[in-house]
Amino acid sequence: MMAKAINQLDIAGVEAIKEHFSLTPLQLQQFTALGELYRDWNAKINVISRKDIDNLYPHHIIHSLAIAKVLNFQSGTTLLDVGTGGGFPGIPLAILFPECQFTLIDSIGKKIKVASEIANAIGLKNVTCIQERVEMEKGKFDFVISRAVMPLDDLVKLIRKNVSNKHQNAMPNGLMVLKGGNLEGEIQPYRKYVEITDISRLFKGDWYKEKAVIYLPL
Repeated sequence: MMAKAINQLDIAGVEAIKEHFSLTPLQLQQFTALGELYRDWNAKINVISRKDIDNLYPHHIIHSLAIAKVLNFQSGTTLLDVGTGGGFPGIPLAILFPECQFTLIDSIGKKIKVASEIANAIGLKNVTCIQERVEMEKGKFDFVISRAVMPLDDLVKLIRKNVSNKHQNAMPNGLMVLKGGNLEGEIQPYRKYVEITDISRLFKGDWYKEKAVIYLPL
């Protein structure tokens, strides 16, 4: 009974993704597989609150895809996901943009193992998972992405070195962060050039209220 209920949640989640994005059969298969994979791995290694696992699609997968509503990344774009945990926002975005290259990093080995195993299980060829602190990452990327990993100013100081000055997208290279709550204090130093997209205007549901994509060109 429980398995059937959870599977119905998976179906509803994938249908919600299809409302917003045009998916190939492979992408549809990959998004559908995430439900069972994350439940299985989360039972072994807790990367999502066990109370929240039934909300995997709206609270984690679709939330991650809000970044894709801000910018449709061009083929060949490189992205660094800082503090990816179990693979958010990197894995959902990597499914949606198979021609882009994603590097997912986290300092906690158990979490990056989950991200790596799930990426491999669904056949993502455009994802590299590395256990490391962002301070140690030397590579250059078009965009750095993250989900509420640390205060904005702290993150900017750590990742500025990783943003390439060669632009290939409709928006200049920089940082895209998923954040919630009152952001006034965090964005104050960047007020002249930060762009904030209210996620509740992108997706239906009370949970998305007071959640935003912050874009900062660097």
